[in-house]
Amino acid sequence: MRIAQSIGLADDEHKQLLVWTRGRTTPARLVTRSNIVLLAAQGFQNQEIAESLGVSVVTVRLWRGRFAAYGLDGIESDAPRPGRPRVIGDSKVSKIVEKTMKSRPKNATHWSTREMARAQGVSQSTIVRIWHAHELKPHLVENFKFSNDPQFAEKLRDVVGLYMDPPEKAIVLSVDEKSQIQALDRTQLQLPLRPGIPARQTHDYKRHGTTTLFAALSLLDGTVIGQCLPRHRHDEFLKFLKLIDKETPKDLDLHVIVDNYATHKHENVNRWLSRHKRFHLHFVPTSSSWLNLVERWFGEITAKTIRRGTFKSVPALVQSINEYVDNYNRNPHQFTWTASADKILDKIATLKAIYGSGHYSI
Repeated sequence: MRIAQSIGLADDEHKQLLVWTRGRTTPARLVTRSNIVLLAAQGFQNQEIAESLGVSVVTVRLWRGRFAAYGLDGIESDAPRPGRPRVIGDSKVSKIVEKTMKSRPKNATHWSTREMARAQGVSQSTIVRIWHAHELKPHLVENFKFSNDPQFAEKLRDVVGLYMDPPEKAIVLSVDEKSQIQALDRTQLQLPLRPGIPARQTHDYKRHGTTTLFAALSLLDGTVIGQCLPRHRHDEFLKFLKLIDKETPKDLDLHVIVDNYATHKHENVNRWLSRHKRFHLHFVPTSSSWLNLVERWFGEITAKTIRRGTFKSVPALVQSINEYVDNYNRNPHQFTWTASADKILDKIATLKAIYGSGHYSI
């Protein structure tokens, strides 16, 4: 029978191993290694230790040998991994990262792994590993736009204040219109969903006209007042305001959050608002549609009803939208705003500092 190497412990080693086994913040792997060594020092064989700790004999043999060779340092750090030693130095890695972020090839808008590998004289797999380690994704680009509204901070605080601390005896409504919703009819029937095969629809379609969905999302309970109208001029906006006036309790003020679209500021709209004192319009900053909560609801109706729908006419499209609104209002989802105005302003200031944008100043 093979006899395992005997282990002897100095007093300080024994104390440190006990500290590791009893410490609440000690990594589990170090606790196991310490127990292996302590049991080995008591004369137990590898098989016995493995059964006692619920690990493999190979694991016991590894860390028993590491302690015998290197002491406490041998089990505190992981064993060196097998394989070829690293041949790309830190300076080379830094150069690749710098090139990826601050340059581009002559014949393209961004680097590919193959082009960067050729330019730097390394393998494509090396570039893949470096980009992955530094979370670099040159093939992706996201949209952004800083608001240049000189009253950005004031408007932001006004709208966020309504979200987080709405006034008493009032309803806060997030209002906007989703314009140019197309009634699209696919040229062929959709192929149904099958195991391993997604539903499929033709890429081409017939257009049958458009409609505009006006929506008012209540922050009180998440319900939506919706109305489809042929266009989105100030006349249609006034018609929708009258519907809101009709559908809401008359004894409550209405704080209506809207964007800066010209129809919302038309003189006829202002004249009507002056006669209906319970309406109070609040404008989000320019280029800040993300601040209007109804946009989140628009995303849901688009994904669930509009984008993949097939409509042979505008009335069919309008009917589908109205059915979605009715079903949604039976079990509405209350949208909750959590980010404070100060937090948003701090984040924008940080992004501005990172990207060096001069579009917006706080």
